[in-house]
Amino acid sequence: MIMAQSDKMPPAIVVSGFTMALGVVRALGTMGVRVIVLHYDRRDTAHLSRWCSHHISVPHPEHRESEFIESLIGCADRFGGGVLFPVSDESVVAVARNTDTLQRHYTVACPPWRIARLFIDKQCTYALAEANGVPAPSTFVPSSVEEVEGYGSRVGFPCLVKPCQSHLFYERFHRKMFPVGNVGEMMSVYRQARDAGLGVMLQEIIPGDDTHVVNYNAYFHQGMPALEFTAEHVRNAPPLWGSPRVIMSKDIPEVIGPGRRLLQAMGFDGYACTEFKRDARDGVYKLMEVNGRHNLSTLLAVGCGVNFPWLHYRHLAFGELPSARDFRKGVYWIDLTRDVGYSARYLRTERYSPAQYIKPYQCPHVFAILDPRDPRPFIKRCTFLILEAIRGVIAAFRGSHRKLGLSGLSDRFRAGKA
Repeated sequence: MIMAQSDKMPPAIVVSGFTMALGVVRALGTMGVRVIVLHYDRRDTAHLSRWCSHHISVPHPEHRESEFIESLIGCADRFGGGVLFPVSDESVVAVARNTDTLQRHYTVACPPWRIARLFIDKQCTYALAEANGVPAPSTFVPSSVEEVEGYGSRVGFPCLVKPCQSHLFYERFHRKMFPVGNVGEMMSVYRQARDAGLGVMLQEIIPGDDTHVVNYNAYFHQGMPALEFTAEHVRNAPPLWGSPRVIMSKDIPEVIGPGRRLLQAMGFDGYACTEFKRDARDGVYKLMEVNGRHNLSTLLAVGCGVNFPWLHYRHLAFGELPSARDFRKGVYWIDLTRDVGYSARYLRTERYSPAQYIKPYQCPHVFAILDPRDPRPFIKRCTFLILEAIRGVIAAFRGSHRKLGLSGLSDRFRAGKA
């Protein structure tokens, strides 16, 4: 259903242009909300959506935070009084640190920094989980090389080196975490992270495949869940250590209690997606992370009858608190380009049957980016991937060219062997 825009509805200002942002833009735009996208990355696609009324390029919130905040304040002349949705970790950090200033101009859909740091800094998240009886993997936060060596001498391998702040780590290493098989590998990752100024945690691996990972999605108000939705991962990218590429809506009551306790302990208000993994050894769901923003698979809940961005917007703009409701089960969310790419890359190691690969496409499903009604974001995504592949081939060719050397290449041409 696509609703006509109403002059009585304040605009929604979505900060970031990745898949999370695109989900929010579509979820709000189809309900008649005028959506403005503030974007800052060449990979962004959300601003190309037909449901984006206006878009503005702004400074990167992590690298140029003060200039980013100044841009938001400058936009208030045109969009002041709107609902501000930061939907990437770096934009959440910048907005959360400046909520006092920004609330003079916008209704901010983000908790203040004293709460946001509890889910942004995973060290704080795990400490809070332990204090409140929420099961979590055994985790150690080292402060020196000696402590890393000591940990490595008393634990079993493999284990994980995980970031304290995921968005900073991912920007540097383009990975969410590193599985390591011995002390040497652990020390290498730790030193690289330390040299980059990044804090890390050492953590046990919770056994189980991608389907053991689940999401507890909830809208909280005054310490109580107004609305909840659960889903199970089907395939991640990369397998085991990555973010989801296919998810299925499913009733998972076991994570309701621990999910509620953790958000209540944070004093969290608004929307959050909390990730757990079922331990294959004991069947207990253990905490992975909390995302205190609209997440990658936002459109799955929308497709199941729970439009979290719209309900969030209605609550902040008009004071309409959402109420509990049932949702459709067995609906899949598919990030098409990532699923195809990673399925091809890991075809031998994942060992799925053709039927398992195809099933999500045969069942009721929604796509993360592909939408015939709104094709430009998908076209941009495909174009970007093709250009990246071409750049990779060129870089590989240049690397082999340099390795061979110009004189060697000339000799091969003279010999008729090139």
